[in-house]
Amino acid sequence: MDKLRKNSILLLLLIGLITFSSCDQKVVFDQYATIPENGWNMDSMAVFQVDIESAQQAYDVVVNVRNRSNYPNSNLWLFIEVVSPSGKTMQNKVDCILADDAGRWLGSGWGNLYHVKIPYQRNVKFAETGLYTFRVVQGMREEDLQGIHNIGLRIEEAEAFKE
Repeated sequence: MDKLRKNSILLLLLIGLITFSSCDQKVVFDQYATIPENGWNMDSMAVFQVDIESAQQAYDVVVNVRNRSNYPNSNLWLFIEVVSPSGKTMQNKVDCILADDAGRWLGSGWGNLYHVKIPYQRNVKFAETGLYTFRVVQGMREEDLQGIHNIGLRIEEAEAFKE
């Protein structure tokens, strides 16, 4: 009976491991930039370089924000510039909502650090293959914005359009 229980537990762990590892197979890029403890200067940018291998595949692009509990705002404006391999530039601004109307932090958290996933683009197809550069700057009008710990970029294959 004890051996059966151990085998059942091992089987469940194996299934969980397979399920967990298969979830990340569609991830093309997932990286964070750490913001200095003394604040995110309005002239500083987080830069991510992503190699896009398919112009036919649709992707979901997500901005990840990790903020500390001392962040003084309920949102974070970001200016995102995307430069294609041929040099074409696209610019967007994104309003990242980090707290609800009652001031409770959204997303997940532990200790004094909170993590929110902000959908940036869904089912987007990149016009060409090659190395894309994503440049992210804060747009909160504060010279040194306090309370942001990391800015991240995650690109996944969009499920509905998988080749």
